[in-house]
Amino acid sequence: MTMRKHNFCAGPAALPTAVLERARDELLDYQGRGLSVMEMSHRSAAYIAIAEKAEADLRELLAVPANYRVLFTQGGATQQFAAVPYNLLGPGGRANFVNTGIWSRKAIGEAIHLFGDVHVAASSEPGGHLAVPRPEELMLSDDAAYLHYTTNETIGGLAFDYIPEARRPDGSEAPLVCDMSSSILSGPLDVSRFGVIYAGAQKNIGPAGLVVVIVRDDLLDRARQDMPSLFGYQALSEAGSMINTPATYSWYLAGLVFEWLKDEVGGLAAMEAINARKAQRLYGAIDASDFYSNPITIPNRSRMNVPFVLSDARLDAPFLAEAEAAGLLNLQGHRSVGGMRASLYNAVPEAAVEALVDFMADFEKRRG
Repeated sequence: MTMRKHNFCAGPAALPTAVLERARDELLDYQGRGLSVMEMSHRSAAYIAIAEKAEADLRELLAVPANYRVLFTQGGATQQFAAVPYNLLGPGGRANFVNTGIWSRKAIGEAIHLFGDVHVAASSEPGGHLAVPRPEELMLSDDAAYLHYTTNETIGGLAFDYIPEARRPDGSEAPLVCDMSSSILSGPLDVSRFGVIYAGAQKNIGPAGLVVVIVRDDLLDRARQDMPSLFGYQALSEAGSMINTPATYSWYLAGLVFEWLKDEVGGLAAMEAINARKAQRLYGAIDASDFYSNPITIPNRSRMNVPFVLSDARLDAPFLAEAEAAGLLNLQGHRSVGGMRASLYNAVPEAAVEALVDFMADFEKRRG
């Protein structure tokens, strides 16, 4: 049997071994039907049952209120950079954003490309994206149609430690929109605080090819008339996320992940405790060393993505080569920032973090 290594990839990310084993066992013959889930019609009773159970389990995990629709769509979270303004700018107003790094800037850029005018309500850019703007710094425009933020910047390792209040200057509340691609399902969440939540699957949900969108009912009738039909939340909801053929196998695997979180992990509170231990262990090792460092303000350090640098960048290549030889994969930082990055998503076990910390200590002893 092939030995699985420790995978710290930022996405597509590690999947739970139990999920992969079940998918393997069901690959050729799903529940005695003589075919794979990949070969099923998305309109068949068997597949509809898979899709409905996945939604029910996700609703249970996140305690999604009844007045929210859960959509399973395609195009990656990047497509939602366009879908959100198309769906929410129908009555007019401007898209408002909090800029905390590369992914929030991409969302801002797409809205400008499509509609020309946005308002940046706050930005961490002047400080080098080392801390998120504090609540009192958020200044929405009078005509804010919604406030968009990215709860966890995957590349920079910068995470919000609070849920923003989306209040216009007159005190009225705008819908809050959040890109949760790299943090969803990592712990409990009060969905009722949000108008729209969206997340690409390839971090904590499942394999690439799927996007989960959670949208409040009262926002379904705000779409622009010039919106591409496949982007429409109302139409997707009415069609059970099946306007066209969905990413059926990714949806099925996401359902297995939801079952794993419920039945084997014990829910999102238990998952949050595990993730806290993993992050504390790695950040503790970094902070105790003069050889490794992480610049993010402590309250805004991401639990999911931990970037760090070595004191001598000339040792980056040997570090990565030796780490891979030791079974520690995908530790190279994003090409835009360099250094190292360990992504500690739900499926990365605590044993993987222990192995990484042990390797880092040994490498520092030999090379520091």
